[in-house]
Amino acid sequence: MGTGSKSSHQSYAVSPTAIAEAPAAPLDLAGAPAAGEGADLTGAAVGGAGGPEFEVQALPAPDEEAPPAEQDVDWDLLLSPDALIADMESEEELPEVSAEPEVAVAEGDPQDGIEEQLAEEAVLLQAEDIEEVQEEAEEETDPPLTPVPAAPPVGEPTGTPILVGGDDFINSEATLVAYDSPDGPREVLLTHISEEAEEKLLDALSIPGTHMEEVEVEEEVKERLALDKEKKLAEMTKTAVSSVQQKLKTGAEMSDASIAKHQAAVDAVSAVLSNPSISDDEKAMAQHYMDQLDLVKDKIDNGGAPMPWMDAYEVSEMKMVTKQIPVPDGEPEPGTLAATVRKASRIKANLDPETGQTSWDGVTRSSANGTEYEIDMGDGWKAVYRPYKENDPKKTEFSLRGQLEVHAPAGTGHGKDLVERLEQLHLMNKPMTASEGEWTYLSNNIQAQGLEGSAGMGAAMETAQGLQDLQVQEIVHQRMESLMGLDSGALQTAMKRIHLEAAHKVLPMKVEVVRDAVAKASGFASGADLAASPGYEPTPSTSGKWLTWSRFDVTGKKAEIQGAFKGRSLTHGLHGGALASLLGTGVLASTEKRAVMGIGGGVGMSEQADKMTGGANSVFLRVKKTPSQPGGGMLIWDDPSVLMQRSDYYAYNGDHFGAINPEHHNYNANAITRDPMKIANFSGSSNEVMFRNGIDLFGSEAPSRIVCHTAAERSTILASLTSRGITQLGGKPVEDVLCTANDYNS
Repeated sequence: MGTGSKSSHQSYAVSPTAIAEAPAAPLDLAGAPAAGEGADLTGAAVGGAGGPEFEVQALPAPDEEAPPAEQDVDWDLLLSPDALIADMESEEELPEVSAEPEVAVAEGDPQDGIEEQLAEEAVLLQAEDIEEVQEEAEEETDPPLTPVPAAPPVGEPTGTPILVGGDDFINSEATLVAYDSPDGPREVLLTHISEEAEEKLLDALSIPGTHMEEVEVEEEVKERLALDKEKKLAEMTKTAVSSVQQKLKTGAEMSDASIAKHQAAVDAVSAVLSNPSISDDEKAMAQHYMDQLDLVKDKIDNGGAPMPWMDAYEVSEMKMVTKQIPVPDGEPEPGTLAATVRKASRIKANLDPETGQTSWDGVTRSSANGTEYEIDMGDGWKAVYRPYKENDPKKTEFSLRGQLEVHAPAGTGHGKDLVERLEQLHLMNKPMTASEGEWTYLSNNIQAQGLEGSAGMGAAMETAQGLQDLQVQEIVHQRMESLMGLDSGALQTAMKRIHLEAAHKVLPMKVEVVRDAVAKASGFASGADLAASPGYEPTPSTSGKWLTWSRFDVTGKKAEIQGAFKGRSLTHGLHGGALASLLGTGVLASTEKRAVMGIGGGVGMSEQADKMTGGANSVFLRVKKTPSQPGGGMLIWDDPSVLMQRSDYYAYNGDHFGAINPEHHNYNANAITRDPMKIANFSGSSNEVMFRNGIDLFGSEAPSRIVCHTAAERSTILASLTSRGITQLGGKPVEDVLCTANDYNS
């Protein structure tokens, strides 16, 4: 675990006191509210005057005497696993939680210990069977938006896109790729977890060097002299320097206040220098400050350039200090996965230009600038994760932060297991259903439309989290008897499952709350009105190689967007000769996507710089006056609304290398925009519009024109598309989309 202690488990467990009977059930969360009942959940969230508020069942305070039916459970400690474990272990009078279980087994019949273990395993197996039946029933009534294939197609470079429930992953996206290899298919799940979910993942790991212990060591330390601290000479001198420095930077006249601050410092330092009893160190210290003040005096009288930075006077000495140092070979904590820290890397796959198939031997990797964890998941399974915390955005590749790979053993048929194995990393591990998909849709629209700070949005999010916490209580209540029979390790595992299950179950209710807040923030009377509007499409586009979510402020106003872009197009220019290769894969892919597809580097204009800015996770297009004489190697979207309906783009009216890294000098929070109306009016010749992951060139997002360099190139590409059964692009015949530069110059 990240801290070497169990404190970070606190979000995963429940702490009942010893009980003889099951407690009274908390608030019933069995079903989501029906249409028209959302006001009961959202009144408080959206801050509507006079509206009904969402009421959470009051829980007794720790010192308050609870009613007889509820006094057995300490709900105030509901989310504390360590409290539960300690509480259970301390109740010596309970036969099922003996204070000395090992002694009891040793002195009694050994068979008793075996029977207890079998009983505990039976409880867990029974819970798993119940969950499996529940999942099958849920799948029948609310099937996955993207069913998980048992075996993703081998060698398909773009893999199979899927959606995972919850919000642990950016856009809820993951991709299953089956690389061809001599040892059989190498099936891998690729995804990008959100920064907010990282703590859950790190909680599942035992990372070398993060177990700490205190030691006393002697080391050189630098400190100010006691006389300096007593007389505050450094503080007074710095005050004088700062006051005059400000005038020098702005060219303003020296004020009486600045002069007075300088004089006060001079008086204090002079008093020390004139004391004959000071030591040599103290005299050197005072002279250091006087030299600084002499320079300040010169600047007051004569002005000039700003002064160098002033350091306080310090002396070095050896001292014994207590420090925490990492224990490199600390034993992994029970229930965690062993992780190895290493230099960041990427899968080094190979795309065959003749067959269009991608292959990887399961071992070869290319180096990257950053840090990653290799995680042993047991039974030949492993994962690779590039943490946010360990990759400084000032020094490492911003685009790799949060990337996660889950690797199955060599062979086929691991598709569903790859998703289920996410549970080992404390991440959501169920395919997203339609009811859950609306949560991701709303989240994406909140960001795309800039609704985060809207009135009521923060309260709605807090209410949504409260619903999830209450769902945990509901599940714990239902399973209290079996939970009380588990040891600490099994209890931790069970509680992590409960939190994942609660997040899965409560999402439809959270949607009700947030939809209403989004509706009011965007001008709709209610969540029901928003859901009934023509632009509201809470399912992703799954027709092509990518999964993309739309934004209702564009899909509901398509004619308005088209009018704003009248006479303007979105374009992407290619290097010579790359067009046939591009259309061989059928996608315009980002730098990061190209890497895992097996497409070598050097394809993009600024790949390494884009990795540092974060732009490597997107493809770049440009807003231009609709080209009447386009050059070869050009992709043109004459109707930009086709792409503007996506919710994952952002743009600059200038060349910023697609920067989303706030620590990079190319990032500009004031210049970045997601507003399609502003983008339509871009005038900068080097403007850029970034779309996450890429664009499916054969699906609904296909360009309206693909300009070939020559007629021969057009014929070659046309033959290739025809051989693959591709006869239309974006609803138009391929022959009408493919053209040459000469078609516009003749």
